[in-house]
Amino acid sequence: MTQHIRLDRHLPLFQQADKGHNRWHPDIAPIVRIAPGSVVEVDTLDGLDGQIGPRTKNEDLASIDLGRVHPMTGPVYVEGAEPGDLLAVKIEAITTAERGFTCIMPGFGFLRDLFPKPFVVHWEMRNGVARSNELPRVRIPGAPFMGVMGVAPSHELLQRIVAREAELARRGGMAMPPEPAGALPADRAIAAAAFRTIAPHENGGNMDIKQITAGSTLYLPVYVPGALFSVGDAHFAQGDGESCGTAVETTGTLVARFDLLKGEAGRRKQTDPSYETEVPRSERAAGRRFYATTGICTPKSGRAESEDLTLAARNALINMLDYLGDAYGYSREQAYCLASVAVDLKVSQVVDVPNFIVSASLPLDIFDQ
Repeated sequence: MTQHIRLDRHLPLFQQADKGHNRWHPDIAPIVRIAPGSVVEVDTLDGLDGQIGPRTKNEDLASIDLGRVHPMTGPVYVEGAEPGDLLAVKIEAITTAERGFTCIMPGFGFLRDLFPKPFVVHWEMRNGVARSNELPRVRIPGAPFMGVMGVAPSHELLQRIVAREAELARRGGMAMPPEPAGALPADRAIAAAAFRTIAPHENGGNMDIKQITAGSTLYLPVYVPGALFSVGDAHFAQGDGESCGTAVETTGTLVARFDLLKGEAGRRKQTDPSYETEVPRSERAAGRRFYATTGICTPKSGRAESEDLTLAARNALINMLDYLGDAYGYSREQAYCLASVAVDLKVSQVVDVPNFIVSASLPLDIFDQ
């Protein structure tokens, strides 16, 4: 028998806060308890908590409250789950709404230094493809997945994550410390200590792995009794890399079976998520053609760097944006959003020092003939 967790998708999470949360903390109370082997159907809100609608304009993005990012439905308490176990989440189905969005938020995204202006793309999804007036002449095939799936961290893991990211920020790295503003639950003791959902961690979270579609199984190490699984941030489609920071964002419903592999995380010494999957439908079709740009570890300034995958990926992506502008006439912002939902960043080689190569791969069949 399937258990259902329903949300009102017309309301933000803070107006139905008994159904979810937007921070990771071990003391967040579960909203439901299930036995191992149960199938649960879970409604989710979009990753920005309904703040972007069909009439949202570019200038409206300045008022987005990022403290509300990644509303998650849960936690789900799995009876008998203990630290050292693996939680196996068998994804039976993922369905999404008929509208979605992609946006460039200043200060966020892989090329945030090159894109200071906000930009929003509105999508309509019909018959398995997404189309947009802001990105004419393309159709993006759907391969729905959940951007955020995870379990609660232990207190020890929470403290370790917060400490190491605070130290990273002191060194000038990009990290987001705990922030009570906009946090759910709003309880100060939790909100002040809980870590944000922007980054993935050992407990899973915002992994944005587009291959974890229906038919996949996600394996999550259990860190607290009951595992405390939560899910959110549904995507209709995404390119590997989610370059601009958003995919085809939408609301969705996850149907999944929850099983326990007793003691397996401990036996395997597994501390990070793993998954088993097939190639998504959007990549499976025989005879698909792609155009790919490449990048190496040398910036345009000409100073050579060594074994730098980040730099190689930036160069591959920038070269793809140049190509999309030249070949299809898209603006820089249009090209960046299109890359985020359709272009795959692939590591091509990591041995030919000093230059690693990353390829940015564009499926050509997304374009109207």
